[in-house]
Amino acid sequence: MSRPTPRRTPRADAARNRDRILATARTFFAEHGSGVQLPEIARAAGVGIGTVYRHFPTHGDLVEAAAAQRFAEIEDFARRECLDGAEPGSALARYLNRVGEILAADRGLSAAIESTRHSAGSEPRGETRARLETVIGEIIELDRAAGTLRADCTVTDVYMIVGALSATIRTSSGDWRRLLAITLDGLRR
Repeated sequence: MSRPTPRRTPRADAARNRDRILATARTFFAEHGSGVQLPEIARAAGVGIGTVYRHFPTHGDLVEAAAAQRFAEIEDFARRECLDGAEPGSALARYLNRVGEILAADRGLSAAIESTRHSAGSEPRGETRARLETVIGEIIELDRAAGTLRADCTVTDVYMIVGALSATIRTSSGDWRRLLAITLDGLRR
């Protein structure tokens, strides 16, 4: 019977290289969208192309890592500023405003995510999605308890709202802040 191989932690320099590649990629995606090539990122990050491929075997893997990092940042904001730092009854509005700001400031990464996934769905996946759904559910419950949010609002509704914000921002088809204000009015109790 074979014993499972213990998971090694990456060497410090390998972890730094991965972080540098990811930071460079996010900057490039923000500026140029999905058309950025891995050799460009390697040069700008100051690493060899082999180092990039060791960490991110495909362009899609790099986009997914950048997306996961952005969703983790959104989750962190939600926990710090919406669950712990928001006035009672304003957590969902604070969360959705921040998501809109991120989408508006980082259109290139959104385009890269959508291009990589071959769909307009730029929602989180896997464990990242589960953690974000948990915090969104907690935000909903917090606002419901404050008496400011209608009882039938769900996590799925929040994802639909984010999708509408994303589409509005991506296509420049209107003022996303106005769309959000109208939507939030419809969710008020």
